[in-house]
Amino acid sequence: MRTPPLGRSAMAAPFSLAAAFRSLSIATPKRSFSTTPATQLVPKLPETAPEYPYGPSQWYKQADSGLYGGASIRFGNKISKGRNAGKTRRSWKPNVRRKKIESEALGEQVFIKVTRRALRSIYKAKGLDNYLLSDRPTRLKELGPFGWNLRHQIMQTPAIKEKFAKQRSAFGVPEPPSLTKWMRDHRLEIRNKIETLDLDAMTKPRKTLRHTQSYAR
Repeated sequence: MRTPPLGRSAMAAPFSLAAAFRSLSIATPKRSFSTTPATQLVPKLPETAPEYPYGPSQWYKQADSGLYGGASIRFGNKISKGRNAGKTRRSWKPNVRRKKIESEALGEQVFIKVTRRALRSIYKAKGLDNYLLSDRPTRLKELGPFGWNLRHQIMQTPAIKEKFAKQRSAFGVPEPPSLTKWMRDHRLEIRNKIETLDLDAMTKPRKTLRHTQSYAR
């Protein structure tokens, strides 16, 4: 009497070499930690702070999380002159560093992402506070949302407020109103302009004069 074959166990050798390779897994195990530093988020401005006039970066979003000084990623060609002469597309990223910079107004060291280009401008302005408080349009444009928020924090410190008060008294400039008072007056001014508008006269169609020409027969 013939005995039936025994069932194949899970620990038995595979049928072929291909099946053996298919059973192997090349996926690397996931680590419970990461060596990549966390992405620096763009801080949100408080409601009392004015809005950044130039808005966020349209092309290089990373520039909104630090002081990049207007630097952005650039694209160009890598030209080879050997046997494989030709052009290869490549990109140049800005030289970004994480650095602690002393702020006299805040009384602490600020750990920020800064490019080499912005770092030279900070050293030339003799400090982070002087760099951020500059009122030149080109400087305001290169600050970005991060620099604008840091500028607002520095302007709210007692040391900078006292400095501005001394400058106003020296030049005879009256003290400006608070932001809430200015916004309230601005809304009232706009509302008064809307109420005094003569919409009927503005929407009334204009009368056009038709010039008739007489043709001599």
